[in-house]
Parts: sequence; structure tokens; C-alpha cells
Amino acid sequence: MTGRGARGALRAWVALPAGRRGKWAVLALWALLLVPALLLAGRLGEVEQNDNAAWLPGGAESTAVVERAAAFGAGDTVPAIVLYDRPAGVTDADLAKAKADAMAFGSVESVVGVAQGPVASPDGRALQTVVQVRKGRDGWEGLGRTVDGLTAIGTAHADGLGFHVTGPAGYASDSIKAFGAAGSLTTITAVVVVLILLLTYRSPWLPLLSLVTVGGALAVAEAVVYLLARNAGLVVNKQTGFILVVLVFGAATDYALLLIARYREELGRRQDPHEAMARALRRCGPAITASAATVAVGLTLLVLADLNSTRGMGPACAIGVLVGWLAMLTLMPALLVACGRRAFWPRRPEVGAAGADGGRAWTRLGDAIARRPRTVWIGTALALGALALGAFALRADGLADTEQFTGRPQTAAGKEVQQAHFPAGSGDPLYVVTSADAAGSVRAALAGVPGVVAVGEPAVRDGRALLLGELAADPSSREAMRTVGLARTAVHAVPGADALVGGTTAVALDTRDAAARDDRLIIPAVLVTVLLILAALLRAVVAPLLLIATVVLSFGAALGVSALVFRHLFHFAGADASFPLLTFVFLVALGVDYNIFLVTRIREDAHALGTRRAARTALAATGGVITSAGLVLAGTFAAMASLPLVFAAELGFTVAFGVLLDTLVVRSVLVTALALDTGPRLWWLARPDRPARATDEAGSRALQAS
Repeated sequence: MTGRGARGALRAWVALPAGRRGKWAVLALWALLLVPALLLAGRLGEVEQNDNAAWLPGGAESTAVVERAAAFGAGDTVPAIVLYDRPAGVTDADLAKAKADAMAFGSVESVVGVAQGPVASPDGRALQTVVQVRKGRDGWEGLGRTVDGLTAIGTAHADGLGFHVTGPAGYASDSIKAFGAAGSLTTITAVVVVLILLLTYRSPWLPLLSLVTVGGALAVAEAVVYLLARNAGLVVNKQTGFILVVLVFGAATDYALLLIARYREELGRRQDPHEAMARALRRCGPAITASAATVAVGLTLLVLADLNSTRGMGPACAIGVLVGWLAMLTLMPALLVACGRRAFWPRRPEVGAAGADGGRAWTRLGDAIARRPRTVWIGTALALGALALGAFALRADGLADTEQFTGRPQTAAGKEVQQAHFPAGSGDPLYVVTSADAAGSVRAALAGVPGVVAVGEPAVRDGRALLLGELAADPSSREAMRTVGLARTAVHAVPGADALVGGTTAVALDTRDAAARDDRLIIPAVLVTVLLILAALLRAVVAPLLLIATVVLSFGAALGVSALVFRHLFHFAGADASFPLLTFVFLVALGVDYNIFLVTRIREDAHALGTRRAARTALAATGGVITSAGLVLAGTFAAMASLPLVFAAELGFTVAFGVLLDTLVVRSVLVTALALDTGPRLWWLARPDRPARATDEAGSRALQAS
């Protein structure tokens, strides 16, 4: 499309929400869209896949084991490890109760086979029963109901006997309950957004209009994701659901802040709100569009991931960003124009009144940076680089089951009882599927692996055999993962066996390895893609390269600080294997937003003022609104700490801290200093208008004289 054609399309676009009749048409279309969207959004939980298949790498060895073990009735089952303990020693009555419970467990929903046990611990203070539970179509939700049923039986008439359910089923049950707090996450996020908007605008109506628009965008986004998950095979889970909420609230509210700020500025120049909105949309629409495109494309690249959960999260979150962008360029303008200047009550903007220029603080900051811009950007870059060194303390190789919660749920308490009284690996074995003819050789090879303490007799069916190997270490520990690697090497070496090793420990290992592969592939892809988007937007080479360098440096600093905080302040054991990739995508895609907003304003003003003076005026004009946008986005991600999950707390903290770093340091100081130092060279390879180049030189002389 030619430049003239693009401008014509933009004029046609803004004519709708900013038009006297068009605004009512836009409001009517959104009202019609929201009726089915609200109905479908509430059904998103129906298509969430929260069992192992939703997280497994598609081509992983453990995935193949799940499929092959199905013939033995073990492919779709997980163990629930039931533990009883009495510090003074279990009594005959306790043993009788445990035996009766084992019989009663068979009546609980999804329990299959006969319970194994109870088995007394060597010290006589605990009992253990292993119950096999079929996941079925309900996945984790079904496991949660089953564990609740087991708990109801085990805690009845206990007479002081401790009862816990741990193992994979217990972990799944506690996880689904933790994700159940996502409902309160939406409320907390909305409250954070409203409070920040109230402090920003001192008006009750602007936060309300923003909240209505964001809520509508979230409903439409969830409806679209539901339809894709139901009909197009998109994999979504609880993790995707709560990140979608946070991302839509944060990104869409950022776009609202930019739109409102530009609209208010234009209302100070024009009497007619329709003309002011049309002008505001023409001015800020391209920057908002570029921002949304950058975030959406960066998220979409997650489809390259091996991990099913990561692969599905990308498109789902990209849909959320795009719907938020659409709402803020159609529904929000229509609502603002329909309300007129009343939307800003009690501080209505009047024609001729001074516009919101960002305040004197931003002007003083720009003046201070302008005195020695090179010293400022070099010093800032060195400081960020020093903070990035903390990233070497990050251990993102996965978390054990009991390490994934910020509190102490039932599965963690049960794991402590198990480790105190029983072998750590009991009840959650390795699954080895092999050819029946080689079962004996594979069994011998597996028994000789360090860390495997026992191997059961093979179960044979249809030419294949299934072996179970008990681990010496906690099945969710890093030591157990090393044992899986050794076991695979041993059984793969058996000629003609076609042996594969699976089980929950193998799933964790494959997940970690797939996450490392995803990092190596997707991180460079995101960098190149964002660079190309910036080059197309700015029609330059130097500016995009500098902006990419600043957001990467900011990411490193945020990761370094977060790693130290996790270890020494929060005392977390480590991080999820997918944490570095998701943090990178969010921080680079979202962080470059603020650079886009600032640099596009610099380019816009440079035609009249020159690049160096434009850098100061752009900082003053956008400083307040971009800071507010950063606070909103940081606040929404910080709200993730309300979930009792280490992954949510770590991702929320890192993105929130990184966004604040981008907003207050990178955009305000580093990018401004670079623009002041490079001057017109910032647009190298572009074709600036001759008047702009002349004014740049004049601006440089004026800057030196000031």
C-alpha cells in the first residue's frame, strides 16, 4: 500500500468512532458482539487441558510412553500416594482403619484397580497406600475431585491419625485449587487499574470507560480463544487463562492511556470533540498499532515451541492483545466522543488551555540529560549491565512438586511425611515400555542403573512389556532426572528392545530439555522480528538497532535483579524451565512499546524542531502518560502474586520490575540520551524532509546555546 493509500485508510478508520453518526454504529456493533462473547467466554474452562498431555513436548520420549502404556491400563493413570502418620507410632486400630480405607477408596470417582497397601514404615510411625487414578477427559479437575473423595474417607474417624495425599495426583489437586484463585486475580487486576487511573486523571468517568472497554475486550478475546480451542485444536490451560487476563488488562489500558492523553491534548486546540478525536487517532493510532503488532507477533512466535503449553499460550495471548488494540481504537474512542468533555469531569479541558505536557519534572530531566547525553547513556548502560550479572544466579531447570507453591499445601505436607518414613521414590516409578522378547535384558539393564533401587516383573501384552522401576530419589528432584537420563542410556543400548523410559520424572526431564530448545530457537526469532517491525515503522536502521539493544539490556537487568531476589529474599528453590523464555517475550515485546511511543513522538516533532530538541519535547509530552502506562502494566503483572504459585509470583515480579525499569530508566534516560547524542544520525538510511534536516541543525545550535 502506498503512503497516500495508507493515509486514506487511516482517515476512513478514524471516521467511524470519531464520526457524529459513526460512533453510534460502533457502539451498536460492540453491543451486538458482546452478547455472544460473554456467553462463550464463561465456557473457556470447558476446553482447558490441564493434564500431562497439555504440557508434554509433542515428540518427547515420555509422550510415546504414555501412548504405549495405555495398552496396559497405565497410560492415562497417575498414582495418589496416601499417607497416615502418628508420631507416637501407628496402632492396630490405625492399621485397621487404613485397610478399611483402602477398600473404600475403590468407590471413589476415577479410582481404578486395587489399592496397594497399606504398608507400614520401617520406624512404625506411618502407613502408605498407593491408589491409581484415571485422569480421563476432565484432567486435573477430575483428579481434584478424586483427591477430595480420598481425603473425605481418610480423615473420617481418624482419632488423631494424620492423613495426607501426595504424589502426582495430590500435586494436580493442589495445583488446580491454586489456579482456582484466578477468579480473584481478575478482580485484583481490575482494582489496580482503576486506582492507577483515578490517581492519573482525578476523574471517575475515565477509569469507568476504560474498565468497560477492557472488560469487553477480555470477554471477546476469551470467546475467540474458546472457539479456537474447541474447533481448531488450540491447546489452552489454566496458566494461559490467567496470563491472558493480566495481559489484556495491562496492554489495553496502556493503549487507553495514550489515546486519552492525545485526545485531551487535541481538545485544548479544538472545540469539536469529534474533530479532536479524529486528530488524536491519526496521531497516536500508528504508534498504538505498531505496539500491538510488536507484542502480538512476538507472542505468536511461541507457536515454534516444543512445549504444548507454551505453543498454545502464544496465539491465545496474541489474540488478547489484538482484541484489546481493536477495542481501544474503536469502542474507546466512540465512548469518549459520546461523552464529550464530560468524560474528564471535574477537570474538563478547555480550548486554549495549556495541554498536558508531562509536567516540569520531565522537562527538567530532559534538560539535565541534554547537558552530557553521552556520559548519561554510557553510565546508564554500565549500571544495567552490572545488574544483568545477577542472571548467572538464576536456576531455571524446573521445580520439584513441593517447590511449586508459595505456601504449604497438602501435597507438600504429605511429601515431608513420605520422605521422613519411606523411600523417597516409592509410589511413583519409572515406566519402561519395551518389546516382550527383550524384557529380561531391559530389566537387567534398568536394575543396574545407579539410582534405581528396584525393578518389578514385566507385564506382557501383545508383544510388548511394561516394567516399573523404583527410584531412590524424590521423583520430582533433579537427582531423579539424572537417573532418568542414565536409565535411557542403559535401555536404549539393549539390541532390538525399542525401549522407552517415561513416568512423571521423565515428563519433567523432557519438559526441561524442550524448554531449553525453545529458548535457543524463539529468543533469536523474537529479536529479529521485533527489529524488522521497528525498521518498518521508523524507516531507519540506527534507531531500531539502538532500541533493540536497550530492551535486551533492560531484560538482562530485570532478570539479574529477579534472580537475586528469588534466591535471597523470597527463598525460592529455582524457576520453571519455561520462565526465561516467557519473561523474555513479555519484557522485550512490552518493553519496546514505550520506546515506540517515545521515538515515534520524537520523529513526529523532529520535522519542526530537529531531532535533539524533539527528544526533549517528546520526553516532556509523553513522560507522564507513559509512566502511568508502565505503572498500570506493572501493577497488573504484580497482581499475579495473588496466586499461591511460585511460577506466577516469579513471572509477575520479573515482568513488573522490568516494565518499571523500562518506563523509568530505559525510556526516560537511556533512550532519550541516545537520541540527544546521535541527533539526526538516529534516522540514518531514512529520507527525512529537507526542512527537518535544517531544523535539526538549528535545534542543535539552539541546544548548545541553551
